[in-house]
Amino acid sequence: MIRLGAHMSVAGGLPLAVERAVAHRCDAFQIFSKNANQWRGRELTASEARAFRSRVRAAGLNPVVSHASYLINLAAAQPQLRQQSLEAMADEMERARALGLLGVVLHPGCYTAGSEGTGLDLIAEGLCALLTAQRRTKTMVILEHTAGQGTSLGATFEQIAYIIAQTNGHDRIGVCLDTCHLLASGYDIVSPTGYAGTFERFERLIGLDRLKLFHLNDSKRPLGSRVDRHDHIGQGCIGLEPFRRLLNDRRFQGLPMLLETPKTERRSPTLVAVDPLDERNLNVLRELISKVD
Repeated sequence: MIRLGAHMSVAGGLPLAVERAVAHRCDAFQIFSKNANQWRGRELTASEARAFRSRVRAAGLNPVVSHASYLINLAAAQPQLRQQSLEAMADEMERARALGLLGVVLHPGCYTAGSEGTGLDLIAEGLCALLTAQRRTKTMVILEHTAGQGTSLGATFEQIAYIIAQTNGHDRIGVCLDTCHLLASGYDIVSPTGYAGTFERFERLIGLDRLKLFHLNDSKRPLGSRVDRHDHIGQGCIGLEPFRRLLNDRRFQGLPMLLETPKTERRSPTLVAVDPLDERNLNVLRELISKVD
């Protein structure tokens, strides 16, 4: 019932990401469908999309998601940046549709002018426009809860709930929770009482039906630091027990739980082989899953 996986490189072509996921014994995985630090990506051909979907089906991997470019900022008030962000996100959604993905994971954005409230309204307006323009698809936008660095929005459940409410509760908006971001933004998921309170609050404000996946990352910085620095599982400020609790929480059975922990450096960009660090982190997580006879 646990669907473990990781973010996989698309170097050498999108279909190779599937081979990398298989090599790591993933159940699900995440990709960038284009360069995450550029506005425009290379053309996604129909043949490459077909090959990707075919390999995903053959491997039984489900779900697969993409992560949107880090440049996209739906909270931007400056007209040129806002238009670039909307166009880039529309492209991300179209690529996800062509690849048969569940959806696109998106950092909500950072307000560049005005107030927090204005930024949240701009995000909601942008989402409504994007989802309306692609109304005939099933592709989801999956808002990722953030660590709260600087003026980034989406660091509280209240902010995410507000964005969703301003879209009239659109059914193609989901939520991704990142364990590092939760701790950094001030949610105590380490202690048993803090863990229980965090997810009670999420269920009350947003609803567990909105939760589509987890990013599993330990945190280099402590509770409430508002600094987004991922660490290997069990080696940061979260430790092993909260991950054990999460992996065995019946409410989250069947949800994808995907690593975004540091990769091994200086590897061939087109190599299809097991990354030792990903393998170690995945094996640590597998050992934490309670075995039921």
